[in-house]
Amino acid sequence: ERLETPPPPSATIPFSRDPDFVNRGDILDQIDQLCSKPAARVALVGLGGVGKSQLAIEFAHRIAARHPDTWVFWVHAGTQARVDEGFRAIADAAELPGRNDPKANITQLVYGWLCNERNGKWVMVLDSADDPDVFFGAERRPLADYLPQSPHGSLLVTTRDKYLASRLVGGYKNTIEIGPMAQSDALLLLEKKLGSLSDTDMAVDLVRALDLVPLAISQAAAYIQRMSPRSSVEKYLAEFRKGESKRAWLLSHDEGEFRREGGASSAILATWQISFEHIRSKRASAADLLSLMSFFDRQGIPESLLRPPHMDGAIQERRSDVQHDLGSNSSDDEIDNDETDNGFEDNVAMLTNFCLVTVSESGDTFEMHGLVQLSTRMWLKACGREKEFKHQFVSRIAALFPPGDYSNWATCQRLFPHVERAVDYRPVESKLEEAWATLLYNGGWHAELQGRYDVAEQMARKSRRSRKEILGREDERTLASTSLCAEVLRDKGLWDEAEKLEVQVMETRKTKLGADHPDTLTSMALLFLPFSLFSSPPINFRPAPYLSSSYPSSYPNMALALTPVERVTHARCRAAGIPSDSPES
Repeated sequence: ERLETPPPPSATIPFSRDPDFVNRGDILDQIDQLCSKPAARVALVGLGGVGKSQLAIEFAHRIAARHPDTWVFWVHAGTQARVDEGFRAIADAAELPGRNDPKANITQLVYGWLCNERNGKWVMVLDSADDPDVFFGAERRPLADYLPQSPHGSLLVTTRDKYLASRLVGGYKNTIEIGPMAQSDALLLLEKKLGSLSDTDMAVDLVRALDLVPLAISQAAAYIQRMSPRSSVEKYLAEFRKGESKRAWLLSHDEGEFRREGGASSAILATWQISFEHIRSKRASAADLLSLMSFFDRQGIPESLLRPPHMDGAIQERRSDVQHDLGSNSSDDEIDNDETDNGFEDNVAMLTNFCLVTVSESGDTFEMHGLVQLSTRMWLKACGREKEFKHQFVSRIAALFPPGDYSNWATCQRLFPHVERAVDYRPVESKLEEAWATLLYNGGWHAELQGRYDVAEQMARKSRRSRKEILGREDERTLASTSLCAEVLRDKGLWDEAEKLEVQVMETRKTKLGADHPDTLTSMALLFLPFSLFSSPPINFRPAPYLSSSYPSSYPNMALALTPVERVTHARCRAAGIPSDSPES
């Protein structure tokens, strides 16, 4: 093959510079500083859609503009075929001798050329390097071996996998984690996409609803522009807030971002679901853990509710029976526990490596982006597994959330955000639905004592409706939920409705248990409660005309001997089947 005159340095960046690019703090300066060192290797790590590739594109264009004597190469590293294609492009750009030989090892040719200092300085971007098998696969010499550590070259990697990044760039110290934008940067991006923002407060609400994720913001802006004038920031936000199905519909629209690699979706939900599929293919138990976590509140997800020992009661009972039948000893149990612990830690490591989950400083709680949770649930729905993990979540939170008594406040406050998430997750199995109804009863009890009456009313009503359907109108647990509804309505000043419900409870208990039964007397005490809470009855409150003849003559003295709080606590404790500290318990 005839020797060609070596061409001058050039750039093989496949994307134009983005006029809407937002300079996010000092990230580009960090990249520049690290890449200026001899044989530098740097990785940008983060969720799909947080802007890793956009930062790499801007950095590559800046290097090409400022240093015309430096080669700038771009290699898409998603698959082995795409890497081979990228190395072929380098060989063509540098006009390497022998590259057209059908038997030529292009990867080896490029490696040799990159190692030769006489060929000048170079920067290579390995974009979307998410699959370890591409770089460390066993089928042939690992591609990682063909990435030279030349003093005149530097390597910039973008990846979703933190652990893979550390292997490619020589440790975590050479990685830069890219997260969601700062709010000011997110607003600037939205403004660049849409033009002047007429309502800044509305724009702030929108970018925050989108978790400050650049791809989600760009996707929303593209939708608004396409649907204009029938859409706007205000209208999009109103639609987004209508519910989970509407949010998923809006975020599933692929608006065709042309600075993304061909075949890569610009819809944020589809982008993340690629990561979910990859995790499931490599470690199914980690995908299951992610699936379970997607139903919790996004913050403060407790480790105690995620570890395998906290299984559904039936499963736990079956496991115990099997161990007993097999005569398993404590050492076997310890081995099983060690394996379970190791498996759980490996699962957490994979999810944190892919930046889907973050761990608190204390190390015992986790956090997820709300949109990542939404994307996970939509993925589960498409896979037909949504109900499975929804039921797991309800079972676990119901098993550990205690009655709302004052002595349990610390636990209740820690877990209550997750109980709120369970409100709309009514199970279809009757046994689990009974646990769900109890969970909402305990949650409503706690919410009422916290003064969150609207939340308490919602939980109490749903608990009552569910218990009435599966247990019957006269079951004591149904009556307890009815009584809680009445108390919350009384807290809200809805005296007439509260009185009707409490009369129902009292009459049912009097018929079932008798007028002198403690539970009947408790119901009477709750009907009497408003008189001891106010110096005079509320304007719209009408005392039940039959109270004086409905309870024993000794009862007013007993009722007045308890404070209102003692009376409510006494009633709740009896309904929950726990001891009460009141003098009448």
